[in-house]
Amino acid sequence: MTQTQPVETIPQPRHAPVATPTAGQPYEYRRSPLVEPDWTRFPGWRHVTRDQWENAQWQRVNCVKNIKQLRTVLGDLVDETFYDDLAADQSALATMSMLVPPQMLNTMVPFAPMTTEAFLADPVRRYMIPVASDRRTDWPSHPYASRDSLHEHDMWVAEGLTHRYPTKVLAELLSTCPQYCGHCTRMDLVGNSTPAVDKLKLTLKPVDRYDAHIAYLKAHPGVRDVVVSGGDVANVPWRNLESYLMRLLELETVRDIRLATKALMGLPQHWLQHDVVEGLERVARTAARRGVNLAIHTHVNHAQSITPLVAKAAQTALDVGVRDVRNQGVLMRGVNATAPDLLDLCFALQGEAGILPYYFYMCDMIPNAEHWRVPVWHAQQLQHDIMGYLPGYATPRIVCDVPFVGKRWVHMLTEYDRERGISYWTKNYRTSIESADLEALNKRYAYYDPIDTLPEAGQQWWSAHRDD
Repeated sequence: MTQTQPVETIPQPRHAPVATPTAGQPYEYRRSPLVEPDWTRFPGWRHVTRDQWENAQWQRVNCVKNIKQLRTVLGDLVDETFYDDLAADQSALATMSMLVPPQMLNTMVPFAPMTTEAFLADPVRRYMIPVASDRRTDWPSHPYASRDSLHEHDMWVAEGLTHRYPTKVLAELLSTCPQYCGHCTRMDLVGNSTPAVDKLKLTLKPVDRYDAHIAYLKAHPGVRDVVVSGGDVANVPWRNLESYLMRLLELETVRDIRLATKALMGLPQHWLQHDVVEGLERVARTAARRGVNLAIHTHVNHAQSITPLVAKAAQTALDVGVRDVRNQGVLMRGVNATAPDLLDLCFALQGEAGILPYYFYMCDMIPNAEHWRVPVWHAQQLQHDIMGYLPGYATPRIVCDVPFVGKRWVHMLTEYDRERGISYWTKNYRTSIESADLEALNKRYAYYDPIDTLPEAGQQWWSAHRDD
């Protein structure tokens, strides 16, 4: 399979493989049926049965939470230098604590011999188990990076309820997930504190938090769309989640409900549990009766992550009446920021798992994330390069989530200073914190490319203004 190169290239991680161009189409489609990697190839799971593997409780109990547990699973397949590299990251740089379900770890180096070099180069490893040598030392964080880069907390109208768009709200039901991704945009709230980040905490009891959400929605009938998230809704006890969803469905003004869960991929066993499947069917039937669009939004970043269990979980949700299962991935260097990687992922999602490719977000401007982020021009080139291969309805939009603005297609900027990597964007609505700002719709809002991708003059400019 050939690799489409952008008109320009950005620095790739040192472990990323380099493809050799050949003749033919820029991308050659070949169907790749899904395969569940053999988990017994890992020393720590040699005696794990299929019944254990497909049990959600076994998956949760055996999540890898620290270096000792990772070493138990991998044994001597990777050498001590890797563990030292990981320890250096965990002790000083990581914004998310380690939490990797066996299902996800099993998709790292799935079909090749496991070596230290292969593990370092693996795209799923790169964002789920980052190491210190992955991160940049010149610009580990952009000068304008922040721990709540999208200002979601600033836009809380009740604890955990962000009203950012005129007709939509984000409901954060809890602050935990079954897995923690290194690039998490909610790293200020989600997961355990790390040496680098002292996390915010939700303070209300869940029942009081949920009551406050419902009260706000009753008082604001203009809100018709609720994204139910966290954290990850797979960590909400099903009885509590179903109760919350049924309360939403009692509101005549709510017309769309989206369940945000990376666990559909990271822990598909959860979504295949009998009580969850039966409960989801009750919610889906109620939604259909009410004429409400119920969807699941998951988060898959690489084709390796799509396995038969993931496809089964997605199909089960569709079978019980969920209208759509969609994917919202994140563009990251060393993970998926090439056209072949994106197309491989989209064909696996759409063609093999019944999951609709929906969005690819540019990685947000959080601390210690510069090695993942791509510049706007690169995202624009990727959008160009993936067009024409997928069905139109399954061709994802690549978007930039601009602070104080929201999602914008990457070609929607109004001005772009390529030398300094500053793009300017406008918007057509006010967030909940701008209701009295008459000039909000006349302003331009800035977004910043990673500095190491800029021309030399631009990098020098930022170096000179590093402390401004």
